[in-house]
Amino acid sequence: MSAVRQQLPEGRYGRSADERADRKLKVVGAVLGVGLVAMVGWFGYDYIAGQKISAEIIKFDVASADEVQVHLEVRKDADATGSCVVRSRSEEGVEVGRLEVPVDRPGQTRIDRVVKVRTTAQATSAELVGCHAR
Repeated sequence: MSAVRQQLPEGRYGRSADERADRKLKVVGAVLGVGLVAMVGWFGYDYIAGQKISAEIIKFDVASADEVQVHLEVRKDADATGSCVVRSRSEEGVEVGRLEVPVDRPGQTRIDRVVKVRTTAQATSAELVGCHAR
């Protein structure tokens, strides 16, 4: 008795339409993926390269009911001037203090400062709102 073949002979009829569609889908997906990665990279570079002043809060200490001391570390271009805004919040999340810290030391690229933020009520946190160059 002879065995009955369940498949078509290989190579006789070419690739199926499904295989061609799969290949096109893979190519389109790869092109879109590379485009997305390039776009995210471009926007990230543009955002970072456009910033002349950046900062972070190293630590803060609630000194009293009406004052918070904030250790601020600023990194900037040597010729950049501007300011950074620091605020403090109460336990309920309400802003109770805000201070604009000038950053205008020419020739320096890194500045460490401890600033005192006066508050209108007991503060529980301090945060950096942002920095901007002039």
